[in-house]
Amino acid sequence: MGNRLTQIATRTGDGGTTGLGNNQRVSKNSLRVHAMGDVDELNSHIGLLLCEDMPADVRAVLVEIQHQLFNLGGELSVPGFELLKPEAVLALDEALECYNAQLPRLREFILPAGTRAAAQAHVCRTVARRAERSVVALGQEEAIHDAPRQYLNRLSDLMFVLARVLNRMHGGDDVYWKSERMQRGEPG
Repeated sequence: MGNRLTQIATRTGDGGTTGLGNNQRVSKNSLRVHAMGDVDELNSHIGLLLCEDMPADVRAVLVEIQHQLFNLGGELSVPGFELLKPEAVLALDEALECYNAQLPRLREFILPAGTRAAAQAHVCRTVARRAERSVVALGQEEAIHDAPRQYLNRLSDLMFVLARVLNRMHGGDDVYWKSERMQRGEPG
């Protein structure tokens, strides 16, 4: 992990392989590379979300998540290496409990909509789910630690909750799915 990027276009991947953090070359279509790419994409989507207006405490949580996702990606890039600590999963649990306690009980499923920030948080949620599936698939083929899978699972839940928080930031609300039950006026 001591290597730093000094040259970006190395052309070593032109043959369809890439180098892992331990200098092992693997197919760009390997489960490990798919998982690394999904985590990287998730981190980029969170970066896009951070361009939006939001409360300072939510921003601080998201910035820390970006750092932890970088740790997670680093862990995935070196088979057997551990960078993401169980404390990172606990921090997500605490944030999830804190923000969820501020929200009203859901009456129905909600659509991934509302404000642009909330919609982007939903994109982050779905990419986190895909990254989780990639890490699970990798874990079925190779030994990996529990924290990456757990972190992505909790993160997708937190992104759902933060989408709801962001929708309420300026007095908005969730965008509810118009189910038959709600149309009949039945309670949730």
